Amino acid sequence: MNLYIRYFDKEVLVDNVDDAIQFLADIDEIGMNPILEKDIRNYYNSDMYYPKRYKVRPRIYFIIIKTEAKTMLDFKEKRALHPVQEVHEKKNVSALARLNEEKFGWYEGSLDFKRVQIVPGTGKFQYRDTHFVAQCKAVSGMDCYNRIIDHLRERVDERSQFPSAKGKNFHFQFLGLCK
Repeated sequence: MNLYIRYFDKEVLVDNVDDAIQFLADIDEIGMNPILEKDIRNYYNSDMYYPKRYKVRPRIYFIIIKTEAKTMLDFKEKRALHPVQEVHEKKNVSALARLNEEKFGWYEGSLDFKRVQIVPGTGKFQYRDTHFVAQCKAVSGMDCYNRIIDHLRERVDERSQFPSAKGKNFHFQFLGLCK
């Protein structure tokens, strides 16, 4: 893993954290200190591939970027990009495909939604976070979601707010085939 560091027109591509710290220590304006050195070492050893920006003074920063590039030319021509975005896209596609995958059987779906309830004493209404879990026969995860929502719409106030099936507030699990 290499580090690209830039501060105005001064830039370098180094293959270890010690060279990066030495480069920054040679720039008087940055003022290298033990706290900054520790933070740079933690960034280098972490799994984070996003660029890191450090404030020198108001509106003045230097930047550090992790890269697989072996030379400055490779880095400038973006030949050694880390495939972070592709991983996230594949994860989202597989989650959506899993939601619509047809597999008849028992499903357990859990849902967090905003339920409208009356406040005793005042007679006013308010939203309350509610967790609901149900087991049902369904054809897919989406069918499980639709069955749960249909069930809840008949039993709670019509002003209650339900999350999207694709969101983080709905989870389902295939339990097994029907007998």
